[in-house]
Amino acid sequence: MMRKACLPSSVLAIAVQCLVALVVFGSTGALAQQESYPSRPIRLIVTFGAGGIADVVARYVAVPLGEAIGQPVVVENRPGAGGSIGAQFVAKSPPDGYTLLVGTLPTQVVNPLIYSQVGYDPWKDLVPVSLIAGAPFILVMGPIPGVTDLPSLVAYARANPGKLNYGSAGAGGHPHLGMELFKMSTQTDIVHVPYKSGAESVGAVLSGQVQLAMDALPVLGPHIKAGRVTALAISTPERSPAIPEVKTGVEQGLTGFRMNPAWFGIAAPAGTPPDRIDKLSAAIAKVFADPAVAARFAELGLITLPLGPASYAKLLQEEADVWGRVIRTAKIKLD
Repeated sequence: MMRKACLPSSVLAIAVQCLVALVVFGSTGALAQQESYPSRPIRLIVTFGAGGIADVVARYVAVPLGEAIGQPVVVENRPGAGGSIGAQFVAKSPPDGYTLLVGTLPTQVVNPLIYSQVGYDPWKDLVPVSLIAGAPFILVMGPIPGVTDLPSLVAYARANPGKLNYGSAGAGGHPHLGMELFKMSTQTDIVHVPYKSGAESVGAVLSGQVQLAMDALPVLGPHIKAGRVTALAISTPERSPAIPEVKTGVEQGLTGFRMNPAWFGIAAPAGTPPDRIDKLSAAIAKVFADPAVAARFAELGLITLPLGPASYAKLLQEEADVWGRVIRTAKIKLD
């Protein structure tokens, strides 16, 4: 009876040993899977529609990034609510490095300041991976009697408050905020007319519906070179190599009218393992070390920005300081 009672104990001991081995083997396998990141395609979420600058930038970087990191990078458009829908989707995704955001000024700085509800907190729910590119903004005009350059525009606007109109790609967007900064720095009253896209706002200048517009160089460059609009100033502190004849606002005496380029960066859900952030950042740096990639971006009027999480985080804080002040002064609130 005693010997028969010992047999189940032995079997139980062996079973426990096997179970421990399985747990250890499983943990080792999970660790190996983590170390082999990425092991499947990565989604790159663009928060605006196909064909826009953010979409073009994402598609330009997706293929070489996939080659650099060893897995395909698939671009997916999730537009709506000024970019908040796509940003919220990424913020609420599993923090595993397989769903990334093409971040912009609206999605990561402005939207929480002008909307009461966006469904995510960019400072808590997203972490920066790397900046990728930027596009300088240019102020352009259609025919305005007696106006030939930036100083004469400022003089005309001051003498005729509320008479000039400017178009933008929608309230709360970078062009809208840029023009509000221009108005603050020149102490002028120019009426905002929002459109659904940059193409529509530029079309409004071409047709004479509005006199002014501000947008990124890739949007306005072809119209400037064709002579359809007059370029008055570039908003960055330095001139653009893509259109060097256009003076900066600072050169023309408007020291308060200077903006960072319209930037695009990659962000991940908060909680993404640091080693995966580092791997993604290193892969992006490898992409832009290729002269062919840099040349392709330059053809569009885009510039490469400082890479890496630290540079991205620093830029976000700078932008929050600048645009927070503009939004408060202009009393911009969209709901």
